[in-house]
Amino acid sequence: MGAWVLVDGEWNGVEVVGTCEVLTAPHGPFPRPGGDWPSFQDHGGRRLELLRQRALGRRAVRDFFDQRAFLEVETPAAVPSPGLDLHLDAFPVAGANPPRWLITSPEYQMKRILAGGAQRIYQLCKCWRREELGAHHEPEFTMLEWYRTYAGSEEVMRDTEQLVAHVARALRDGSTIIPGKDAPIDVAPPWQRLTVAEAFRVFADVEVKDVLPDEERFFRILVDAVEPQLGRVRPVFLTHWPATMASLARLHPDDPSVCDRFEGYLGGIELCNGFGELVDPVEQRRRLERDQRDREAAGKIAYPIDERFIGALEEGIPPSGGNALGFDRLMMLVTGAETIADGMAIPSARL
Repeated sequence: MGAWVLVDGEWNGVEVVGTCEVLTAPHGPFPRPGGDWPSFQDHGGRRLELLRQRALGRRAVRDFFDQRAFLEVETPAAVPSPGLDLHLDAFPVAGANPPRWLITSPEYQMKRILAGGAQRIYQLCKCWRREELGAHHEPEFTMLEWYRTYAGSEEVMRDTEQLVAHVARALRDGSTIIPGKDAPIDVAPPWQRLTVAEAFRVFADVEVKDVLPDEERFFRILVDAVEPQLGRVRPVFLTHWPATMASLARLHPDDPSVCDRFEGYLGGIELCNGFGELVDPVEQRRRLERDQRDREAAGKIAYPIDERFIGALEEGIPPSGGNALGFDRLMMLVTGAETIADGMAIPSARL
């Protein structure tokens, strides 16, 4: 049982086997407990079907951006600085001299391409982050990231809602209704816009101004009370984040107490994080130096500042908007998979 065989015969209402040749035979019991055959074939071949859906999803993403004159780019996976976000830790590249880390996002390198004159770019690439395993997290995952010049967060939010609807239609026989995690969701544009202050008020009965500057408390309320309620019936963009959480985003042109940043949510799950990009090199360096100090204070590695990224800002980048979207999460939500690992050919737990 479990041999791969080549059968030659005829079909005239009745199957007639002429020859049968054993090509390979298993060495040991079949199927092997924990082996690849049951992994891909159990539950009616569910994993193989999810891989087919994933391939369709990748094709739909490329179709979407190609139709809008975006250039697909590739950037290095091992970089001199993986970013300085306090909550993200990178994998070092063993033996690299000078030191290198695997990217947590291709953002720095993609913005250098904008400095070189590109106006619309996107990338589907592997990223790595040292974080706990979970239904929505894998240390190695696929990121979809794109940037457009002469734009801010509103233009990129429109890209996002149109993209997700396009992928849904490609995988759901033309429908924009996806299974979601707990209940079906219609991802057709326009998505709801909700400010951070409004969300805290509605879902946690808390005023953001009363929480800050205690960012630990802010994120605890966000994760425990606010995020689970977002995008349950209709996708939502959470906008107007506090200025202290601007990261690589510019301050909002109409209100400097908040920044031009958004996160997209479907079924209580964060799907993406986008910005109206900060293009001021002096302010960007100041923020990165502050991030280094924050990482040192938290006992974490203070990764170096990427001087070529700062140099690109000094050369000049037009006003731009960008977004980083978790492709694995998108596939999970559109296909109705239980976890992002279900849609991966070989997730980390099976290495």
